[in-house]
This record gives sequence, structure tokens and C-alpha cells, in this order.
Amino acid sequence: MAPQPASSQFSVPNALHILQRGLGAPLLLLVMMAMIVVPLPPIALDLLFSFNIGMALVVILVAVYVIRPLDFSVFPSVLLVTTLLRLALNVASSRVVLLHGHTGTDAAGAVIEAFGEFVIGGNYAVGLVVFAILTIINFVVVTKGATRVAEVSARFTLDAMPGKQMAIDADLNAGLIGQDEARQRREEVRREADFYGAMDGSSKFVRGDAVAGILILFINLLGGLAIGMLQHGLPLSGALHNYSLLTIGDGLVAQIPALLIATAAAIVVTRVSVAEQSMGQQMMGQMFGKPQALITAAAVLGLIGIIPGLPGLPFLTLAAICGIGAWLRQPKAAAPEVVAEEAQAVERAPRERELSWDDVTPVDLIGLEVGYRLIPLVDRSQGGELMGKIKGVRKKLSQELGFLIQPVHIRDNLDLPPSGYRITLLGVPVAEAEVFPERELAIDPGQVYGTLAGTPTRDPAFGLAAVWIDPVLRDQAQSLGYTVVDAGTVVATHLSRVLQLHASELLGHDETQKLLDLLAKSAPKLVENLTPKPLALGQVHRVLQNLLAEQIPIRDLRTIAEALADAAARTQDPEALTAAVRVAMARAIVQQVNGQAAELPVITLEPALEQLLQQAVQSSNRGGAGIEPGLVDQLHTALAEHVRRQESSGQSAVVLVAPTIRSWLARLLRHAIPGLHVLAYGEIPDNKQIRVVSTLGQPAAVG
Repeated sequence: MAPQPASSQFSVPNALHILQRGLGAPLLLLVMMAMIVVPLPPIALDLLFSFNIGMALVVILVAVYVIRPLDFSVFPSVLLVTTLLRLALNVASSRVVLLHGHTGTDAAGAVIEAFGEFVIGGNYAVGLVVFAILTIINFVVVTKGATRVAEVSARFTLDAMPGKQMAIDADLNAGLIGQDEARQRREEVRREADFYGAMDGSSKFVRGDAVAGILILFINLLGGLAIGMLQHGLPLSGALHNYSLLTIGDGLVAQIPALLIATAAAIVVTRVSVAEQSMGQQMMGQMFGKPQALITAAAVLGLIGIIPGLPGLPFLTLAAICGIGAWLRQPKAAAPEVVAEEAQAVERAPRERELSWDDVTPVDLIGLEVGYRLIPLVDRSQGGELMGKIKGVRKKLSQELGFLIQPVHIRDNLDLPPSGYRITLLGVPVAEAEVFPERELAIDPGQVYGTLAGTPTRDPAFGLAAVWIDPVLRDQAQSLGYTVVDAGTVVATHLSRVLQLHASELLGHDETQKLLDLLAKSAPKLVENLTPKPLALGQVHRVLQNLLAEQIPIRDLRTIAEALADAAARTQDPEALTAAVRVAMARAIVQQVNGQAAELPVITLEPALEQLLQQAVQSSNRGGAGIEPGLVDQLHTALAEHVRRQESSGQSAVVLVAPTIRSWLARLLRHAIPGLHVLAYGEIPDNKQIRVVSTLGQPAAVG
């Protein structure tokens, strides 16, 4: 019986398994160290030079077919390994050439001999010229250009990194993307910066390799002549023939893979990614996708071909090829359909019928009307992504606010400007703006380092200064500190902001009942003791609306219901019930305002002013005169100044007042001073310390 092969013996599957486990690179490094120290026989040099050429071919083909540069993120390390491999081969082959070159042109193996004899025809003068040409192409053209592109790409990528991070944060805050996608995009930005930074450094390997190839050629040539003539007694012509062909063959067999690797580096750093397209697909689609260009080229080549004295056959052949290509690229016109006159009247006008309640169309809770130029943004068949972004906005707001945001009904409106859109709530317009689908909006977040060419405007969501720019300026804008978003993101962010500000109007009785039904699954007794007695559904609905009106989420419905159940025995007034709920949610409210900080900076009112406001509120509740308009203006002016002072120091603006006037003052200042938070004394948690930053004085001194 034949002996069974041991599992430890070499086989192709075992070798592939070793490579898949990541042992290929360490083994290659050990082989390179051995090549530098241990003399190699000619057959080993043949195998290693062939391997070097094969690896260079694989690298350049991967660079051509890769979709994005980041898909070949290991390329900087590949550059280093291939450069070291070629240098190690140069050392090993130089040793063999200098030791045995006097024996003939086959001393360093068949590969070097073939490049020395066949490629350059055995003429070392031709070999020197060919080597010089390859070196100039590699060093002056490809390597120098790739190095410069890598430097510029690395600089712009690193400069644009903060702007890209801010754009990701903006999309995340607007609900356009989730946490996982944001984390993935941040990782991609980091990998992109690392990749181009590594390419900037590794391009120096290619440049140094080209210089080393030139120096090694001259060292081997001069050293070989000296050794052949002085040690082995060869005549000048014999030494020049042997060592020149061996040296030039060695240089060519190393320089050709170096040129391939340098070209691969240039391809990678000059790629502009197009989704799901390799470089070949991009070139075919962009260079030969326009029939007009091919027709013009065919006409010019045809004219050159018929000029007397010029060879007509090649030019006319190329003209015919371009003409055929243009004809094949022409879009095929659809054949007109012949429709019979009887077929045109298949659908007859419906018979007139009586009006019914079905003809009464209810208003949309949330509506988005767009001009005709914005239709591609909402049409999925035309690549529009706005529908998906709006869905992301609804999902994020539903999670943050605590109730389901109703669908957004989108329709076109010819009364709007072509690039305009309008947001409606309950059929009433609440916001409108204009965007440009073919441009991108560069938003100034507060600190930028230059200006951009474009159309100045304001961000419709937050009113920040912005510029509509051409998409080609995106990287430049991000490097200057701008946050750059497309037109669809602008509309989605504006919609998100509007829905946040009008969240209380979106919560209806049906949504309130649905929330109570969900709570009843986990706390049935609590809901049973809350509604319909002692509180009706309408009273609970009004309290939830009051909370949403002051930007307080209602996610913690259990705490809200418990506070309402406790306070219902004392009062049925929605305002008083809201105040009781706010006290129960004090920790969440203060955390939303001031984060995890142990100290809360507040603005207070002097007792005299606070007492005056309390009397005005009580008088207004009894049907009296209420507060004087002059005092309201003074309050606005003074508090606005305090808010600007707090925001400039990076702190939240909080006014701490008595519970009896908190609700009234909050409604009074909600729209006049958007950044101001009004809290009552009982809404401060026990674990928070209060620091009074300013006190609003007597009425006469207000402002």
C-alpha cells in the first residue's frame, strides 16, 4: 500500500491556509532578510524576479478594478513591502553579478539574461538608453506626479476632516441617519484621513526606489568592470559586454515592476470614486459615453486622412471606428405607437353623481409642498433621497419626543417658485424657503477660515449664515470649516426643526389615547386610576401638549401619569396639573437644560419685581388690567441682554421664578427670547446647586 501523505507536507491548500491566516507577509519579510544575507543560486533569483513581476501586475490590476481608494486601504503597506522586495532582489542579484559575472551573461539566471539579451537585443548601449527612458518616466513623470497628488490629497483630507465630522453630527441631530450609520461614517472619515496620510508618506518609498535603482545600476556597472578586469583579467570589451548586459538586465527586471507599482500608486491617489464603478467602467462611460465627441473625432480624423501626403489608411480606419462607436452610443428612439382612434377613447368620462362626504378632503396634518424643480428630490425613480431622509426625521423625533410623528404628505405646487418649498401644519403654512438641487449649502457654524464663491443665503432651519456653492467646492468648504449639506438634507433639517417647535400641535386625542393604551400594558392600575376618572382624556391631552410646547419630551409617560394621578385629587386645572408634572420631572428638565453639571447658573428677579408680576398675573386672572405693556418691553430688553451674556460665556440662560408666575412668564417669553428657560423654585432637583449670575431689579430699573 502506498504511504499516505502527512498532513504537515506542503500542498496548495496548506499554502493558501497559511496565507489566509495572515502569515504571508511575515514570511515574505523573512525571505527578504535572507536574500540580503544569504547568497542565492540563479534558479532562486529567477523564481523571485518572476514573483516580483507577478506581484506588480496583481497590484496594478487591483488598483484599476477597485471601486474606492479606501477599498485598497492596505496599499501603503503593499508599497513598502514591494519596495523592500525589489531592493532585496537588487542586493542578491548584485552579489551574484559581481561574483560570477566573468563566467558569462547567464551567471545571474535566465530572467536577467533574457532581459539583457532579448529585450534590448544584446546591445548594452540600447539597454542603457531604454533603462534611462524607463527611469525618467518612472522618476520624473509618474512618481513625481503621484507624490504631489498624494501630498495635496492628504492636506485637503486632513483639513476637511472637522467639516465632515460636523456634517455627520448635523445629519445625526436632524434624524437623517442613525447612531450606527453615524459611527460608520465617522470611522470612514478617520480611515480616509489615515489612508491619504499614509499614501503621502509611502509615496516617498516609490521615489526613493527610483533613485536607488539608478545608483545601483552605476555601482554594479563600475564595480563589475573593476572586478572583471582587475581580479579576473578580462579585457575591457569582454568585461564591458558581460557586466553591462547583466547590470542592465538586472536594472530592467527591477525597474519594470517599479514602474507598474508607481503607476498603481498614481491610479489610487488620482481616483475620484463613482458608486459601484471601477476605473475601466468610469473611463468607458465618461470618455466614450458622449456620441458628439466621437462624431467630432471621426470628422477630424477623416479630414486628416484625406490630406495628400499623409498616410490615409490608419487615420481613415480610426475615423471609421469612431463613427461606428458614435452610432452605437446613440440612444435608440422609441418607435411611435400607432393607436387606433377607438382605443384613444377607452376610458369615457364618468357619469355625474351626487356629492357625498367622500368629496370633503381632510387637511393634511403635516404637509410638504415643492416647486417643480424639486420634484426629482422626492421621486425615487429619479434617484431622490428626500423621502428616506424624511422617514429618518420622523423616526428620530418619535424616539425623542415620545409619540409617533404622523406621515408627511408631499405634493407639488405650481404656485411656488420653481426651487421653493413650503411646510404646512393642519393645512396652514408655517415655513417656506428655497433650495437649489444642483448645488450644496455650505453653512457657517460660527468659525470659518475663509470665504467661498457662491450665492450668500441663510440656513432655513436655524438662520445661520450660509453659501450655495458648486459641488466641486465641497472639499474646499469643509477644509475651511463649513458644514456642507445637499439640498435634500436642507429640506429635511428644516422640516425636523419645524416639527420640533410645533410638536404640541401634532399630538391629538388619538395619539394620547394610544400612549395610555401602551402604558396600560406595563402599568394597568396606574392608567385605571388616572382616566377616565379623576381626569378625562382631554385634560391629560392638554397637559401633554403643555409639556411639548415647552420642548419637554413625554417619553417618561409613567412619571407623568403618576404625577397626574397624585395631583388630580387637588386640582383639575391643566395649568396646575402641568406644574405638578414639571416638579416630578425636575431632574430630566434640568438635565436637558444644563446637562450633568452639578451647578446651575440662574437669573433671578428681585422680590419687589416678582411681587409686582404676581399681582399683575392675579389681576389678569380675575379679569383686571394685567401687566402694563411698557413693563413687558422692559422685561424683554433686560432678559435678552442677560441671555446674550450667558450664551457668550457658553452657559444656558435660565430664569428662576416663583411657581405662580412661571407658566405666564414662559408663555410671554417663549417666542420673544428662544434661548431662555423659565423654571420654578420647586423644579430644581436636590442634587443641583444654584449659582445666581444676575438679578433683575426694580421695574423702573429694568433694562
